[in-house]
Amino acid sequence: MSDPAGDDALYLGIDIGTQGVRAALVAADGTVVGTGASPLRSSRREAGRHEQDPDEWWRALCQASTVALAGLGGRRLGGVALDATSGTILVEDARQRPLTPALMYDDARAVEQGAAVAAAGRSVWARFGVTMQPSWALPKALWLVHGGLTHGGLTHSALTHGGFTHSGLTHGGLAHGGLAHSAALPAGARIVHQGDHLVARLAGRPTATDTSQALKTGVDLIELRWPSDVFDDLGLDVGLLPEVVLPGTVIGEVGPAAAAATAIPVGTPIRAGMTDGCAAQIASGALDPGSWSSTLGTTLVIKGSTSAPVIDPTGAVYSHRSPDGGWLPGGASGIGAGIIARDFAGADLAALSTAAAALEPAGGVCYPLAGRGERFPFVAPAATGFTEGVPAGAAARFAAVLQGIAFTERLGYQRLRELGAEVSGPVSFSGGATANDYWNQLRCDLLGLPVVVPEHADAAIGMAILAAAPPDRPGGVAATAARMVRHSRALQPDPDRAAVFDDAYAAFVAALTERGWLPGAAPHQAAAAHQTAQEDGP
Repeated sequence: MSDPAGDDALYLGIDIGTQGVRAALVAADGTVVGTGASPLRSSRREAGRHEQDPDEWWRALCQASTVALAGLGGRRLGGVALDATSGTILVEDARQRPLTPALMYDDARAVEQGAAVAAAGRSVWARFGVTMQPSWALPKALWLVHGGLTHGGLTHSALTHGGFTHSGLTHGGLAHGGLAHSAALPAGARIVHQGDHLVARLAGRPTATDTSQALKTGVDLIELRWPSDVFDDLGLDVGLLPEVVLPGTVIGEVGPAAAAATAIPVGTPIRAGMTDGCAAQIASGALDPGSWSSTLGTTLVIKGSTSAPVIDPTGAVYSHRSPDGGWLPGGASGIGAGIIARDFAGADLAALSTAAAALEPAGGVCYPLAGRGERFPFVAPAATGFTEGVPAGAAARFAAVLQGIAFTERLGYQRLRELGAEVSGPVSFSGGATANDYWNQLRCDLLGLPVVVPEHADAAIGMAILAAAPPDRPGGVAATAARMVRHSRALQPDPDRAAVFDDAYAAFVAALTERGWLPGAAPHQAAAAHQTAQEDGP
């Protein structure tokens, strides 16, 4: 593949999200030439289980890519890459047809298997800071293989109401709603991640998986292989899983059948992709050591770039392998702007932001967790949102929510520093929250770091950048992102304004500590956090 900097090729990135598929056609200089989107409606949630129809993913991909490629004209398509949700898996047959519904990233049915997995591979995953969770892909793979899909598992209604009717269990010969109580699968069947399944359909044959999607399936991120001894202990045949490669590796070409369905030209190189969070990080351009990405949408995701993995004994922080060979550490919190959509629906957010500015610092303490359980910057499965001493009224509540989320973000970066990560900036802000200028500056001030806001930080853009990067060139993805990512705004922190919040931040940390969520932390540490940020900053 030629270096994209000197040609007129375009690159296609595809993002497989929870609620829809998005595609972006991007030039080598970062210009977005075309976009397409298609919704996903087959999600079925019930009692901690979450399934989708893999055939619907394919139909949505075909529609989104066809619309995006309307802008291709006579120009060459230099490559395609796609991202997918992290930890979503299914079983497909030898012809890349789904044999099961997909068990989604947040499906929590494999609790028993999760405990066995965590114990079996602890020594392997501890080397690069991974703590296996029950909702991750490896426990769910065991659930699938060892008879989970029976009358007690996925029901017939899960298959029909989700639209999973023609290419699944009947064609696979798996009667009565699922796999029998046996570890044997039909000949040629594979356990695959969401992205693997769709890439195989693009290529018309089985393909490799990437280390990003394979992280939650237990891949050894140092050896870049499946830990066969661990899998043997668990009774899982390594041969059921795809080969593992680094993201960005060329793993196939688009075949004739897929080209007809997607409008992607036959022979277009397919690059191994990543998970959606890593794709958004690439789109933000935060790939140099010391730079970080804060994506604040429904939830808050923080990711950065380091030369070595960040080891967190609590499991709140874990590291992906970078396409350039380094590491991409980070974590995902349950707090985020989703609570604003829930609690302030229909409100004039601009007016509330103006009112919040007059209340700095906001009164009381607010930890605006919408659901139950927290994963970052600390692990507390029983955690719930709370408010203490927040005055009555919409403006006071709004100010407390914005401040609480900004404090959580600040605590996250403090935790990363404590674990030895370089946090010098800039921090790239993306997600729906960037529409609020007041909140952007507040977050910047509290972090004490310079901030940039990309024009386009969609995960699909990140995959177009990955597809454009020269393969097998050290630093190639970071260099390509530096060329293609455009920033719409830049912010500088105001240390005087940030100092106004030090006491409120200390109270925030104290409230978390009192609940046992920050074992070993002392409230007096929080008062020095701002000074630490200034000393570590540029």
